[in-house]
Amino acid sequence: MTLIKSISGIRGTIGGSVGDNLTPVDAVKFAAAYGQWLKAEYPDGPYKVVVGRDARPSGAMIQSLVMQTMVGHGIDVIDLGLSTTPTVEMAVPMESAQGGIILTASHNPKEWNALKLLNHKGEFLDAKTGASILRIAQTESFEFSAVDDLGLITPNDTYIDKHIEAILALPLVNALAIKSKKFKVVVDAVNSTGGIAVPRLLKALGVEVIELHCTPNGQFPHNPEPLKEHLGDLMEAVVAHKAHLGFVVDPDVDRLAVVDETGAMFGEEYTLVAVADYVLSKTPGDTVSNLSSSRALSDVTQKRGGRYQASAVGEVNVVSMMKETAAVIGGEGNGGIIYPELHYGRDSLVGIALFLSHLAHIDMTVSALKASYPFYAMSKNKVALTQDLDVDGLMNTIAQTYQATESVNTVDGVKIDFEDSWVHLRKSNTEPIIRIYTEAKSQQNADDLALRFVNELKQLAGI
Repeated sequence: MTLIKSISGIRGTIGGSVGDNLTPVDAVKFAAAYGQWLKAEYPDGPYKVVVGRDARPSGAMIQSLVMQTMVGHGIDVIDLGLSTTPTVEMAVPMESAQGGIILTASHNPKEWNALKLLNHKGEFLDAKTGASILRIAQTESFEFSAVDDLGLITPNDTYIDKHIEAILALPLVNALAIKSKKFKVVVDAVNSTGGIAVPRLLKALGVEVIELHCTPNGQFPHNPEPLKEHLGDLMEAVVAHKAHLGFVVDPDVDRLAVVDETGAMFGEEYTLVAVADYVLSKTPGDTVSNLSSSRALSDVTQKRGGRYQASAVGEVNVVSMMKETAAVIGGEGNGGIIYPELHYGRDSLVGIALFLSHLAHIDMTVSALKASYPFYAMSKNKVALTQDLDVDGLMNTIAQTYQATESVNTVDGVKIDFEDSWVHLRKSNTEPIIRIYTEAKSQQNADDLALRFVNELKQLAGI
């Protein structure tokens, strides 16, 4: 089993031994470190933190431990209960809180959970801050509050509605146009909190909703990562119900993928492409995605007269570059939409509203919309890591092998740009693996390129 400590938080499997898994002791220890950092950052107080969770089975236990640790620090807690990652992000500044904690392991299976940490803006912590919290956790230099200074927990279940209201108020969200199209949409929420939020948003937009796996009990009916191989039920349901399209979100609702009216994948990479195309058509500007995202966003951005730039992988890195470049839209190719007009965080709910607004304006089917964009095929693979593997050495060897003949970027792992394709190799921040992403102008070429580098890595590693 696994416990991964990184600058973005702590993630692991439930049960097992302290320090090797996400046990109650580990959850309290890391929450205590975050509370200690927050009190040092804001020495004058009073202190307030927003806490919410997805629906996985361990969520209630971990949330109780985290909230009571905050109470012990003298920090008041706004308890959102079952919520979404973007909802918690928006609630932090709305509450004038100093921070937030989201309890979710995102796309990982139900045996995983995690503490994701936010700053006072409702944005993920930067690398420097995350590293300082890890140091506090390691030294266990905690100072808790006296009995008369303990924090209070205040439940508040209104923020999903507030989140939806803020989306409906966006100038580019055209609820009247969406309603006039009488869209029928199938929603797969993998039995997590998207089952609460997504149907509520769609009904507010005047959309007929067919709910699939929308009971928030944390019993994921399939692998919760929104990839084609996991979405057979949704594809079949879209065709069976003669729906216009299907939406699927991950357990914490920050990744969005689309299925077209024929039951085919629109492609999670193209979620951002389509939304960006719509936003750029109304508000010209620049875009940002990460190094592992499709070239199609760059193509669309240039067509609309803007400039595209790529950041290191990770939401905090994308957000940082978006701010530096004043990008009007950005995100990650895993279906993560970041729309600064609402907030700087990946948000499936605003992605849904903007996608449907786009669809209503152009008056074409989802499959026709996909066909209107440059075609690229992507392959996503991984190689499992062993304890003694020198990952940095492997990456350096790969970079040196290709840098004389190809364009090589080592900002985040190694990305090699070929004339009609690219490969990006990087160590995952959330799993003990090396991710291998490739893109080319045909699926066969993307798959062949991926296999080539899987074999190169294994040969170099001796596995």
